[in-house]
Amino acid sequence: MAAAVAQASACVRALAASAARLTPKRVEAIIRQHPRPDGGLYSRDQLLRAYRRLCSAGELAPDPRLEQALSRKPTRTISGVAPVSVLTPPHPCRGRCLYCPTVPSAPKSYLPDEPGVQRAIRFGYDPFAQTAGRLQALENIGHPTDKVELLILGGTWSDYPSDYQEWFVRRCLDAMNEQDSPTLPEAQALNETAPHRNVGLVVETRPDCITPEEVRRLRALGVTKVQLGVQSLDDEILALNRRGHTVAETREAVRQLRLAGFKIVLHWMPNLYGATPERDLEDFRRLWDDPALRPDELKIYPCLLLESTDLYDLWREGKYRPYDEETLIRLLVACKALIPPYARLNRLMRDIPAPNIVSGVTRSNLREVVREEMARQGLRCQCIRCREVRGQPVDPSSLSLTVTSYETDATAEHFLAAETPDGHLAGFLRLSFPRTEPELEELRGSAVVRELHIYGPALELGRRREGRVQHIGLGTRLLERAAEMARGAGYRRLAVIAAVGTRPYYRARGFALEGTYMVRLCW
Repeated sequence: MAAAVAQASACVRALAASAARLTPKRVEAIIRQHPRPDGGLYSRDQLLRAYRRLCSAGELAPDPRLEQALSRKPTRTISGVAPVSVLTPPHPCRGRCLYCPTVPSAPKSYLPDEPGVQRAIRFGYDPFAQTAGRLQALENIGHPTDKVELLILGGTWSDYPSDYQEWFVRRCLDAMNEQDSPTLPEAQALNETAPHRNVGLVVETRPDCITPEEVRRLRALGVTKVQLGVQSLDDEILALNRRGHTVAETREAVRQLRLAGFKIVLHWMPNLYGATPERDLEDFRRLWDDPALRPDELKIYPCLLLESTDLYDLWREGKYRPYDEETLIRLLVACKALIPPYARLNRLMRDIPAPNIVSGVTRSNLREVVREEMARQGLRCQCIRCREVRGQPVDPSSLSLTVTSYETDATAEHFLAAETPDGHLAGFLRLSFPRTEPELEELRGSAVVRELHIYGPALELGRRREGRVQHIGLGTRLLERAAEMARGAGYRRLAVIAAVGTRPYYRARGFALEGTYMVRLCW
C-alpha cells in the first residue's frame, strides 16, 4: 500500500513539473512512465486523490491546470454547475400514451438498462443514497460539487403523493447538507450554507397537472424549473397518441408557470403516430410563433419504437413507420435553424440503449451529426447551448450586454445576455414583466428574475480563476441592469425565483426572503 501511494505521488509530481505544457498525449506518456507496483496504470481518479493528498499536506502547490488535466468528463460541469440526476421509483401515471414503455422495475417511460435507471436501482431508488453517490462520483473525477442543480426524474412528479414528494426532496437536501433534518424547511435553511448548495431544482410533469395549488406546492418544495411533456402542439396528434391532454392545457400550464417565475422546459416529440415530417416542422414552428408557448429550454425526443408499447403493435400491423435517418436529420436541421437566441436546446435524443429500439434511428451522437449537416449547409444554430463560452478564456472587459425582448400571452420577457466579441454567451438573465396579476401574493407588483446563469467551467464558491467567467461580478452587473429596467417600466419591486442554496448570494445584493422568493425594492 505504501509503495502504491509513493508511486502515485511520484507520478503526480512528474505531471506537476510539466503542468505548463500538459497535453492529453503527454499526460498519458507520464502516467505510463510511473506504473503501479503491480505493473498496471493509475486511473485519473487515483491520481486526483494523490494530488489532493499532496496539496493538503503542503507538499505540492495547487495548480488548476494539473487538476483539469486529471479530471474526467470535463463537460459535466462546463455550464457552470454540477448536475445531479436522481430518479423516483415506479409509480402509477395518469397517462396512457401509445409510445410509452411500462416496465415494473423502472419509472413510467424509462427502461431498466438506461444508465440513470441502473444507478437508481443500485441505490434502491433511495434519494439520499442517489444524491450522495452522484456527488461522490463527480468529486472522484475532479469536479467541484458545491453548486448543484438537482434534477428529479422518473414518472410524472405531480402524480406522486405530496408527503412522498416532501420526503424525497428533504432527503436529497440531507445528502447535500451532509446531515439529516427533521423537516423540509429545516433542510432548506441548512442548505444555504451547506457543503453542496442547491442552485436549481428541476422536476418533470404533465401540462394537465399544473394548477394554482400545484404551483404553490412546487414553490414550497423549492422547485425552480419545470419540465413539461407537451410532445405535440396538434390536438389531433395528441388524441391519436392517447396523450390525455390538449394544447389549450399546455398553454395554460406554461402561462401559470411563467407568471410564477419558473424556468420552463418543454419536451417535444417528432415522428408520433399520425405525424409526417412536414406536419412536424409546422408543429415545431408553433413553439416560437405562439406567444403562449416560447419556452426557455427544449428537449427534442424523436419518438422511439420500443417493444413494450402499444405503438409496437401498430407498427407490426403496418400502421406506423419510424422515420429513416436521412429524414430525421433533415427535419432536425430545419428545426434547429428556427430556435431563437433566448432558448436552450438541451437534448436531441433520449438516452435509450440502441438494442431496445426496434426500428428507426439509433445513433447516440445524433446532435453531432445534425450539427455537421448544418455546417455543411451553411446554417448555424443560435440556441444558448450552441453559444456558451464553455471552456474558452474570457476577458471580462470585452463583454457587451445585449437585450432580446419578446412577448408572451401574460408577460413581456427580456433576455439580458453578456456576450463576447465573437458572439459567445458568458452569462444571461431572464427578466419577466407580468401584464396580469400573479396568483402568488409575494409576486404582486414585482418584475421577476426567472433565471440568472453564468457560464464557463464550474468553480468553487468564492474562487476566481484568470480567464474564467464565474465569480467576476457578472451576475451582479446583470442584476443591476435588470433592476434598472424594472424601475424604468414602473415596477417597484424585483423578485427572484431563487433556489435555496442561492439565497445568500441574493442577500448580499440587497434581497430579502419573502415567501419563497428573494425580493428587493427597485428604488
